[in-house]
Amino acid sequence: MQQKKYKFDIFGVFSTLWTHYELIKQFTKREIASRYKGSLLGIVWSLITPIIMLFIYTFVFSEIFKSRWTVDNDNKLQFALIVYCGLIIFNIFAEVTTRAPSLILNNPNYVKKVIFPLEILPVVSMLSALFQGSISYIILIIGILINQGTISISLILLPILIIPFLLFLVGITWILAAFGVYFRDIGQIIGLAVQGIMLLTPIFYPISVVPDKYLMIYHLNPLVYIVEDTRKVLIWGQFPSWYSLSLSFLIGFVFFVIGYNFFKRTKGGFSDVI
Repeated sequence: MQQKKYKFDIFGVFSTLWTHYELIKQFTKREIASRYKGSLLGIVWSLITPIIMLFIYTFVFSEIFKSRWTVDNDNKLQFALIVYCGLIIFNIFAEVTTRAPSLILNNPNYVKKVIFPLEILPVVSMLSALFQGSISYIILIIGILINQGTISISLILLPILIIPFLLFLVGITWILAAFGVYFRDIGQIIGLAVQGIMLLTPIFYPISVVPDKYLMIYHLNPLVYIVEDTRKVLIWGQFPSWYSLSLSFLIGFVFFVIGYNFFKRTKGGFSDVI
């Protein structure tokens, strides 16, 4: 019997996710609740953790390392907020990508169910990480308000900046989740790659200090654009680079569609491997 040829689908991903909207919402709520299940404070930890981390960053970088973002800026809290702004993006990225290779392997029961839409699992993983990231953003905005006494109107552009990042993230997660079923070593590789990406993203230092001969490496890092534009919008009160934002949307959409199709093309063999 001849195997049916797979047809590349560009827009079907959106209808698929919309169809399973309620299921995605239920699984996301369960995923968030499971993080703090059995703990005394429960979901309150999602608020306490970013506050504590912000205090730690402020102390370590301002008091221990005596760090400054620029030579003429001696504002200790602002430096911590700048670093924290970049770390929020990276933490969302790191949490989702490091879990991705084992996402299907850790849910074998769903693989055996023919009618279960496995493609929603990466979306649920992303939304769960985004929940914690959103709380961190609230803490960041409060910190900016305390430090600067005001919040720029450019804040309203933050969701527009985040959307292409989330599209990219889900697309990558679909790819890594599928690869993780067939190649178990990819989890170790991703762990190392994520650590390298952290150092190659201007989180703890401004991109202006990077030598010109290495800038090409940074331009290939998709996290650079979202980190830089998020700081412009939140910290500096500036509008993002419309060129980088347009490029981010293009990259995010391409990875989103390719990731979805790659996952659908390969998921037929999951049950045989698991």
